[in-house]
Amino acid sequence: MMKFESLVPFLLVLLVSMARNEAIAGGYHPIKNINDPYIIGIAHFAITEYNKRGEGAKLEFMKVIKGELEFVQGINYRLILSANDGSASNNYEALVLDEPVKYSRNLISFKPLHA
Repeated sequence: MMKFESLVPFLLVLLVSMARNEAIAGGYHPIKNINDPYIIGIAHFAITEYNKRGEGAKLEFMKVIKGELEFVQGINYRLILSANDGSASNNYEALVLDEPVKYSRNLISFKPLHA
């Protein structure tokens, strides 16, 4: 018989996906509620990590414009967000790997989008 502890990682990922009302199949899927506090937290994390990496960045989060997620060895969040650099607001694309089972997040990429 399988121990409960071995089911915990599976159950956590399943609960996250159910909470987001998203499909589990491969590829990116639109995030239905970009104003979900968890999604906003991912966006804040992306900006904070980008600012920590230097290059004089002092971005401030404004809003999530669009988002997609992909189930991998965690969840890839690809967010289009708006941030202010102190003089103007711009849009950015952030890719964050969130691994709730490991209590880990990693900013994979962060780049400005040009109109």
